[in-house]
This record gives sequence, structure tokens and C-alpha cells, in this order.
Amino acid sequence: MKKSHYFLIFFATLFSMAYGQIQLSTYSEVSILTIGPGTSLNDAFGHSAIRIKDPMYRLDIVYDYGRYDFESDGFYLNFAKGKLNYEIGFTNYKPFLSYYLSEEREVKSQTLNLSLGEKQAFFQKLQQNILPQNKSYAYDFFYNNCATKIKDIVASVSEKHLEFEQPQDFKQHTFRALIRSQVEQNSWGGFGIDLALGSVIDQIAPVNNHMFLPRYIHTFFEVAKFKNTNEPLVKKQEILNSKQLSVKHSFWSSPLFIFSILSFLIVLSTYKNYKSNSRSKWLDVMIFSITGLIGVVILLLWFATDHTATAYNYNLLWAFAFNLLFIPTLLKKRVKKRFIGYLKFLLILLFLMALHWFTGVQSFNIGILPLWIALIVRYVYLCKWYNKKLSH
Repeated sequence: MKKSHYFLIFFATLFSMAYGQIQLSTYSEVSILTIGPGTSLNDAFGHSAIRIKDPMYRLDIVYDYGRYDFESDGFYLNFAKGKLNYEIGFTNYKPFLSYYLSEEREVKSQTLNLSLGEKQAFFQKLQQNILPQNKSYAYDFFYNNCATKIKDIVASVSEKHLEFEQPQDFKQHTFRALIRSQVEQNSWGGFGIDLALGSVIDQIAPVNNHMFLPRYIHTFFEVAKFKNTNEPLVKKQEILNSKQLSVKHSFWSSPLFIFSILSFLIVLSTYKNYKSNSRSKWLDVMIFSITGLIGVVILLLWFATDHTATAYNYNLLWAFAFNLLFIPTLLKKRVKKRFIGYLKFLLILLFLMALHWFTGVQSFNIGILPLWIALIVRYVYLCKWYNKKLSH
């Protein structure tokens, strides 16, 4: 363990001991902070945090469950396996707000309508959670993240039954649609998400599960009420920073444009092969290598990790892992008839992909469409080319 880690553990322990015995005053406030999206992919979904303020003790601290340590042992391997641990952290309110002001990210505050006992329970729970032995938790993007943690802790400390009502004009969406509302589909981040996550996220998300996104925490908290008293959960709302940097993506560097160019080159090369009655081996090897390797990655994400959202990923219908096994066949001058059968099987898979897309079983990224067309053109040509070779 690095010295910096020892220092953080020591500091967190001292902090918890120093404030753990505080009995919050009647002037104390518990607020939920909702931060708008940032420019990087890991910031694209926004952020949620908890502010504990008590002027009697000059206490003004922000806690959040969105910390992770890139330098921890096996971080990237654990991330790939779906065994990533996140942590709760804390900081003073002023530098916290200053950071997001400098980032030009919107910050909204909702002061909760809690009794003094509920505030104290909230504070003590956070103080317990920041202890070194408690600060880590098994992260899950949809069910256990910085936003859902806040929803759960509010419900656990409430002495009254909390009811999350549907906001006005609320519409249920699939998990994938909710992701796309934060990450543009025709971006490389959106393409990577659509490629890695399977059809399980094309299910309609239950109403309360929309709160895996910080903006829905804010929206649902805004209308939440205590069932017995009909009192609102939120007694005061503020906009602490109204500036929100918009993230712009260039179409000319987008997946749809890049794959359209590549697909055009595949179709153009196929047309030239047709006119010259030839076959570009390098092109076929490239197609089978890339689609096969992507297929292997998809299979590993599905079966060799703890990620639940990567299951039943029908991107395998175009990125077929077994293509790797047939690369040596592509290098031969003559092939057996069963290879033509395999090419026809690949065409069937592509049409099955279209059926899955059309019926809503899985929504594929729009950038795949030109590649899908190019693969059909190429596989049809290869079937005809090899048939001719076998007939002579």
C-alpha cells in the first residue's frame, strides 16, 4: 500500500472521530446536490452528492459515493471483470462547488425536509461509511452507484414511509434509451456502450430504477412525499450554478461517418472484384479478423465477467467470433463447399440481426448500419465467387 493511501486512511479515521460525536443542531441542513454532465465519458451521466451543513459547528461537508482509485492493484482487470469497487469520499463544500464552477457544470441543491433525528441518523450513517473498513462498495452502473446510494440512504434514515411519485409528463424508457439521453448515440462513447452492453438493457426500466441517473434523483425527489403526512421530501430548492457546458460531437469524426467511409470502400472493392472476376484476400482476412476479435470480446464480457448488462448481446450476429477459425480457409485458392454454407450462415445471422433490431429485442448503434450493408454485399459476392470456382 502506498504512503498516500495510509495518509488517506489516517485522515478519514481522524475525521470520523472528530465529527462522529457531534449532535447536529436545529440549524443543520441535509441537501442533495445534483451535478450536470461533464465532457468525458465517465462524467457524461452527471453526479450526485450529499451536503451536511451546520453553522453551529461551522460544518459544511459534501459526501459522495463516486470515488475510485485508478492506482489500486488490479483496477483495470477488476473493471473488465465487473468486480470494481467504488468508495465514498468527502470534502469541504466550498472547494467542491468551486471545482464544478470551473468545469461549467450545473449544480442544483435540494434541502430535505427531515426531522432533527433523521438528520442525525443521516450524518452518523455517512460518518460510519467513510471509515476505511466501510468506505468501499461493489459498484453496479444501474443498481448501485453514486445516485442509487443516495436514494437508498434517504429511505433508510426516514422515520416515515417515503413514497416516490411519478413526476409530471414522466415516460418510462428502456435502460439503453436512458443511457442515450446522456451519451449521444453517434459518438464513440455511445458506440462503445452499445457494442458492449447486451439486450438486457433494452427492457423497460421500472419507474424507480430510472434513478440510477442523477438527474432522475433530482426529478423524483422534487415530487416525493411522506405517505403518512403527505409532506414533501424537499423543502427548498436552489440552483447553485446555472452554467452547463454543452458537449458537442463532430459528425465528421463520428462512428456513422467513419463506418460509412469504410463500408463504401468495402463495397467499392467488392465491385472492382466483380468487374475483374477476382477476390481481394487481404480484405476478407481483415473483415474476418476484426469481426472475429470483436466477437471474442463480446463473448468474454458475456460469459467471463460479473457484468450483468453485457449478457445476451446480439452484436454477435455481425461480429461472429468463429470467423477467426476460417481465416486460414480464406488464404487458400480452393475451398470446400461447406465454407460456402458457412458464408450463407453468416448472411442468415445478419438478417436475424435486422429482425432483432426491427422487433426491439436489441437496439444496435446507428454506426453499425453501413457496416451491416457492406458485410451483406461482401458475403453475397464471396458465395458467388466460390460457387464459380467450384463449378470449374
